[in-house]
Amino acid sequence: MRIILTGSRGQLAHDVGDRLGLGNEVRGVDLPEVDITRPESVRELMDGFRPQVVVNCAAFTQVDACETERDLSFAVNAVGPGLLAEEAKRVGSYLVHISTDYVFDGQRPASRAYIETDSTGPLSWYGRTKLEGEQRVLNSGVSAAILRTAWLYGRKGKNFPKTMLRLALRNPERELKVVDDQQGSPTWSWRLAEQIEAVIGARCEGIFHSTAEGQTDWHAFARFFLEGMAVPFQMRPCPSSDYPTPAHRPANSILENSRLKALGLNRFIDWREDLQEFIRRYRMELIEEARA
Repeated sequence: MRIILTGSRGQLAHDVGDRLGLGNEVRGVDLPEVDITRPESVRELMDGFRPQVVVNCAAFTQVDACETERDLSFAVNAVGPGLLAEEAKRVGSYLVHISTDYVFDGQRPASRAYIETDSTGPLSWYGRTKLEGEQRVLNSGVSAAILRTAWLYGRKGKNFPKTMLRLALRNPERELKVVDDQQGSPTWSWRLAEQIEAVIGARCEGIFHSTAEGQTDWHAFARFFLEGMAVPFQMRPCPSSDYPTPAHRPANSILENSRLKALGLNRFIDWREDLQEFIRRYRMELIEEARA
């Protein structure tokens, strides 16, 4: 099977490429080789490779920067997915597009997870651009699955647990303050890659929530990770108001994988189990990278 993987240098795409590369012909693309915001660039890519599947991991994910770089983030997160969808439909490809919990306002109690049919209401420009990207994919008429994920971490790239590790190793005596009033499900990019593989195999269509099972807050997530890494640290919880940011974050980012479960396709397990396995595989590599 011929597969195009956009955003190939990113955290998720790295694991998707490894996962789908077994038995398939995967072409990973990224800037400057291919610009998904330019119609001619996308068309040339599709005509040159004629993929059966396109997995779009390309995104402008710097949430705060989106508030000021509005044109660029809209182009990458909304225009790009729309162009990929149109061209995928033209050549008869199936599309998997990655979206986010930020399409919701997160205002409901943490006891109520969001399902795929809940009304959206993004608080930030990032969330708005990602929601527009979803809508353009759906409106194109292409055969596609949109996977909303959240709190993603992995071996490659920048992410929350790696930042916490770097700070802890830099100064073990420094007390780290981490917010505890935002709820979500830490999701390992390798597990999401496994889920993408299952969705491709079933050729599912529509919107699917795709996060780890269980929920926690950022403080408990960081503590669980650093304890598992067996490094010294000092930490205490704090409210989000202690760290005002240009973009509003959803207080409730808990997504229920209801459609995947209904189809018998859910590949996710409890976030603690995945994080423990992540630590088991990469502990020394993570420490060496953080120290460097």
